[in-house]
Amino acid sequence: MKKVLIAIAIASGAACSLPAVAQDNSQAAPASGGNYQSSQPLGSGNWLIDGSVGRTDSYSRNSNFGSGFGSGSGSLFTNKNGRRTGYSVVGGYRWKVGPDLGLGLEAGYSDLGNYKLSNLGNSGAVNQSSRENALRGWMLGANGRINLLPQWYISAHAGYFHANNDGGAYNNTLSQVLFHGGDRGGYYGGIGTGWDINEHFGLGVKYDYYHVSAGSVHNVLTNADFAVRRSTGIVSLDAEYRF
Repeated sequence: MKKVLIAIAIASGAACSLPAVAQDNSQAAPASGGNYQSSQPLGSGNWLIDGSVGRTDSYSRNSNFGSGFGSGSGSLFTNKNGRRTGYSVVGGYRWKVGPDLGLGLEAGYSDLGNYKLSNLGNSGAVNQSSRENALRGWMLGANGRINLLPQWYISAHAGYFHANNDGGAYNNTLSQVLFHGGDRGGYYGGIGTGWDINEHFGLGVKYDYYHVSAGSVHNVLTNADFAVRRSTGIVSLDAEYRF
C-alpha cells in the first residue's frame, strides 16, 4: 500500500509540473506572425530561387533611363536607342529577422542583352540589336524584403558584379588608342515591389542598375589614359519561389 501511495504521489507531481513546463517552452519558442512569412517563427529561413526578364537601358548616349547620359526618347518596349532583352537567375537563403522583414544572401548570373527574342515561326530576331557585347556576369550580394501587408512587399538587393568587358569594342581602326584590361568587377543594386500569391511564390516588377569599371584606354598621340566604365539599367518582371 505504501508503494502505491508513493507512485500516486510521484504521478501527481509530474502531472502538476506539465503546465509549468509547457509554459516555459511556449515562452522560449520564437513567436510567429507578422506580414513576412507569417506562419514561420523569427529566426527561421527559406532557400529561394528568383528569375527575372526585362528590357535594358540603351547602350547609346540617347538613353532615357538608367545611365544618366541624357533625356532621349523612345518606348521601353521597342529597340530604339539600342534597348535589349536581359535576364537574371539568382539563388539564395533569407532569414526572417522581424515580423515584417527578411534579410538574406544571394548568388547568381545576369545577362543584360545577349538573349535573343525570336518569332515562334522562324529564327529571326525581333526588336533586338545584332551586337552581342552586352554586360553579363556573376553576382554575389545581399537582399532584403519588407512586407507592408501579408501579400504586398518591397524588395532591395545589392552586391558585387563580376562582368565581361568585351575590350575589343573600344579599339579604333587606326590603332591610335589601345584598350587595356581584362574582366573587371563592379557592383549592382536594385529595388522592386510585388505581390506574394502565397508564402512560397510571389510576382513583381523591379529596376536594377549594373556598373563595371572595364579597364582603361590609352591614347598613343597624347600618351594619356582614361577609364572605361560600362553601366546598364534594366526594368524586369520578377518571380521568386521560396522552399
